[in-house]
Amino acid sequence: MALMFSHVNKFWRATNTRVCVPKRKLYFVYQNRYFSSCVTTHQFLASQIYCYGELLHTVQMAHLFADSKTFVDMKLKNTPDETIARFKTFMAAKNNEPTQDEIREFVENNFDELGKEFIPWVPTDWIEHPAFLDNIQDPDLKQWGFDLNAIWKDLGRKMIDDVHINPHFYSIIPVDKPVIVPGGRFIEFYYWDSFWIIRGLLYSQMTHTARGMLENFMSIVRRFGFIPNGGRIYYAQRSQPPLLAAMIKSYVEFTNDTQLAVESLEVLEHEFEYWMNNHTVQARGYNVCAYGGISPGPRPESYSEDIETAKAFATDHEKEEHYAELKAAAESGMDFTSRWFINDQGEQKGDLTHLKTRSIVPVELNAILHWNAKIIAEFSRLAGNTAKAEEYEMKAAKILEAIEAVHWNEEAGVWLDYDLINNKPRNYFVPTNLAPLWTKSYNLSDTEKISKSVLQYIEKLELDKYPGGVPNTFYRTGEQWDFPNVWPPMQYLLIKGLENLNTTESKELSTRWGHRWVKSNFQAYKETRTMFEKYDAERFGGHGGGGEYEVQKGFGWSNGIIIEFLNNYGRNITLPSNAGNDGGKLKMWSVIGISAIALIAIVVGKLLL
Repeated sequence: MALMFSHVNKFWRATNTRVCVPKRKLYFVYQNRYFSSCVTTHQFLASQIYCYGELLHTVQMAHLFADSKTFVDMKLKNTPDETIARFKTFMAAKNNEPTQDEIREFVENNFDELGKEFIPWVPTDWIEHPAFLDNIQDPDLKQWGFDLNAIWKDLGRKMIDDVHINPHFYSIIPVDKPVIVPGGRFIEFYYWDSFWIIRGLLYSQMTHTARGMLENFMSIVRRFGFIPNGGRIYYAQRSQPPLLAAMIKSYVEFTNDTQLAVESLEVLEHEFEYWMNNHTVQARGYNVCAYGGISPGPRPESYSEDIETAKAFATDHEKEEHYAELKAAAESGMDFTSRWFINDQGEQKGDLTHLKTRSIVPVELNAILHWNAKIIAEFSRLAGNTAKAEEYEMKAAKILEAIEAVHWNEEAGVWLDYDLINNKPRNYFVPTNLAPLWTKSYNLSDTEKISKSVLQYIEKLELDKYPGGVPNTFYRTGEQWDFPNVWPPMQYLLIKGLENLNTTESKELSTRWGHRWVKSNFQAYKETRTMFEKYDAERFGGHGGGGEYEVQKGFGWSNGIIIEFLNNYGRNITLPSNAGNDGGKLKMWSVIGISAIALIAIVVGKLLL
């Protein structure tokens, strides 16, 4: 079933003002391509380089870089128009068949290295000893907490002034306030990552940095109508799980800054309506939401990879449908996983050619939207707007009714994704089957029944048997969101969800899984001095792999979750004194750093001479 999008045809107006259309008309069409209804001229001009066109195709298909994202993050040396003119001259001179080396030379002559839009930034509100550290008893875990707090300084980025003066030279989406990035290849903000980053910042008492990131996001909603997947214009036709309302709620709970809650209402309502107006599908007679993008062609940041998988399809229409499924999966944040596969038998088994993301109604998206409506209602009451509060309480109730009708499965005892092609629940394990526990998207009067049912489900599937955490699926495909990979946000969802149930049994399991996650992450850090993007269910302390790129280090959401868990569980976790060959201890050089040791050695050597 196709998503129901509202489109409006408008010709581009070459001005520096924004092209804005009424709330329900969120896109305009130019040369058969969709653009956000609130974009600036520079974004349109730069998109001709970074989002589509012959130049993008030629460079990405030349395979100049191990990671396709590298090219689309590079800065232009000349204006987009001049760059395109140079490219046309170049292609004519090479009879439209340049060699790889010639294409590489063209790129080197016309583009700067990636990362030119940022400078490293040490947050001004960073403190050496935030209060969460005082909740940690074990000395090695406490030292780890110090190390994690210090990583925020490594992940801080501030845009240079030239981004605001000459934005058309960059693929970056300009924002005024500095950001904390995830790490590794992800050198810009990412939407859903930022929920866990911001919670980590709040536990680190970095409220000013957290607020700046929230203000950036609110400004982006005002410009785009929603928050893109990440901070690049090539992400600007898809979003990610809409967690801005939850971010602001977290900030308000930490700071008691109810004024920000009130000020955010218009933005939060706009984003909520964007999702409801543009991602709605029908399932079992209910309006529910699914993931989906609208821009044609391959993903610019994974261009050659998408072209390769599309070779399995015979017609241009089939290829475009495949590109749309890839982008929908990317919008989910789970790119890629067998969760989104539907083969000819209506089953989960397959590969990327079986992606049917747009035809699967996801549990967590509708649970998060229910949460959003509740938060908007809560903030409306803070603003004294009773009518608006009641309106959004009614919307929350309707979404909850749909969740119970479409997703709750009495036989499985949990919530399940729904297959729109075959009109049936998808009884395959994914942690998001328990997402309504996290968002409290269930009838609270049924807590005891749901707790018993969920715990039986966990026992039946033996989710507690994996030493490195609960895997994302049970299907080993080589995709990064499949077995055996374990993802920090999903562990958080499970642990917080079980905690929210607030029964004796659910809280005991929540605490045990929380302790295990802390200890396993510590083991990985002890061995590598690194926080990873994802981990390995089969090995205590193992990190993940698979997918389109190497496992990333840093890592924003991993840091934020562990900081929160150290705060919550740190008084009760003690590491075994004989853990590993070094007793589980963080050696002194982990604190000082390898580079500092090398510098000391050089100085001492010179003194001895």
